[in-house]
Amino acid sequence: MSVRAARLLLVLACATSLSGCSTETGDTPLPQPDPDAVPYDGPWTPLEEKGEWVDPGILADCSVSTSSSAVCGSESAFDLSRCDSASLAGLERAGAIYRAELRYEVPNNTGGVDFAPGNGGFQLDASGQPVRVMGQPDSASRVDTGTFIVSSELPRSSTVVDRFTFAGCKATGPRTLTGCMAWCRNGQLRYRATFRAERMTWREGESESSGLQRSSESHVDRGIPVDVYVTKGHAYVVSVPTQGRPGGLTVFDVSDARNPVRRVSLDRPNDSYWNGVWAKDDALYIASGTSGVLVYDITDPANPAFVRRANVPGITGTLNVHTVFVEGSRLYAMAPSTRETLIFDIANPLEPQLLMRYAYPNGTGYPHDAFAYGGRLYINHTENGFLAVDVAGTTPTLLGRYTYGHSYSHANAVGTFNGRTVAFEGGETLGAHLRVLDVTNPAGIAKVGEYKLRGLTSIHNMVLVGTRLYVAYYHEGVRVLDVADPTQPREVAYFNTFRESDAARADGMYEGAIGMRVPGDGHIYVVDTSRGLLIFDEP
Repeated sequence: MSVRAARLLLVLACATSLSGCSTETGDTPLPQPDPDAVPYDGPWTPLEEKGEWVDPGILADCSVSTSSSAVCGSESAFDLSRCDSASLAGLERAGAIYRAELRYEVPNNTGGVDFAPGNGGFQLDASGQPVRVMGQPDSASRVDTGTFIVSSELPRSSTVVDRFTFAGCKATGPRTLTGCMAWCRNGQLRYRATFRAERMTWREGESESSGLQRSSESHVDRGIPVDVYVTKGHAYVVSVPTQGRPGGLTVFDVSDARNPVRRVSLDRPNDSYWNGVWAKDDALYIASGTSGVLVYDITDPANPAFVRRANVPGITGTLNVHTVFVEGSRLYAMAPSTRETLIFDIANPLEPQLLMRYAYPNGTGYPHDAFAYGGRLYINHTENGFLAVDVAGTTPTLLGRYTYGHSYSHANAVGTFNGRTVAFEGGETLGAHLRVLDVTNPAGIAKVGEYKLRGLTSIHNMVLVGTRLYVAYYHEGVRVLDVADPTQPREVAYFNTFRESDAARADGMYEGAIGMRVPGDGHIYVVDTSRGLLIFDEP
């Protein structure tokens, strides 16, 4: 597949979401060969790796016209003559949010066509009329008994406007449909695709919850809440900006988990894209999209006091740090803007000192998240896959890499099972799910288990506590897995946090349960993009 086709999904996702995708670049290290791979030598049977997306073939019996007589993206630009238009009358519409798998046609360098995955969505109001399409306000749509045409426009600049139009072809059930989609730019067809879409109600046969009891729910009025850290009887929730509402930090006193009390809400001047948070002793570390790592003093846990921006030699201006992780006396900060992981000594927690930096020299991805364990740092390097890096010495060294088709490696957690080092890895894209990787020998990593739900949703974050893996799974809510046998993850509890009727719900992929902590106090702390901070009793 051409590079153009492989990057299509990322381009579209970054254009219309809060995912934190970055196009900033720093100095790119010179390419170096990855370590030589060796055969897997563990006790488990390796599983076939099919990637996040397997080409399903044509998804609908319709097409997008290239005729110059039809206005790009208009109803007349679609050939729906072979469609079952009557079936669309039975489609559920009132208050519905649909997610769509797109199969794009992408011209390649040899004059042929490749096929690439994409994702999209559309949202309808209580009367069944579209209000948002691809995250943008509805424009020039027509939805009635036998017609389902939804469209929106996205201005890229003063001279460039994209238009996205979905044309329904057939309802394959009351909550599913197929059709064709056109992506136009300034009136010219840029890409066309077939699609299948599904309403984002709870999975068939599921109720709101099983095995999880909600203790409380607290609204967060800052932007979109995305992460939480719990220490000293307080929950620190960070948010990213949205639609005129700044992000920042909201602090809750959770000493009584059934009655949290909001203590303070804050940001900094021109600085509120705060996407990650961690703490050590009296120091709170915030991943800022503008200022790198912000350090707050939480000696008084209800009133964080700003101390400093962690110093990174050579960088005085904008530094985008997306996530942070603390293990022992080290702080790891993942920086998309420079495509490197910054490693700080925090022997004095309030005064981080930069120890070293690691940048993967190959590919176009960046470090999104990381987990330190046993002298190694396991980095989710988005498009480049999952990296195992030796950080025990003074110079980080790549030990091995695991990659897969259409990868956007995003988060992980690592532990020891039956004497083997096992990583639980998840992406953040169409079809992203949980992979279980035996990383004992990082030069011979193998997938030995997996857990997946609907292909139209995406996993997000996870926390490993003993033999329980707690997963924030966006639209699928909170999932608790027994991983005593890591090759056979077994769901033991869940809570569906996503509801179409929640205030500020949208049609994007990054909706629902997004952040999570299990600090060992008998509770699970979950951040939902719309509902805020939810606290559950541990099962």
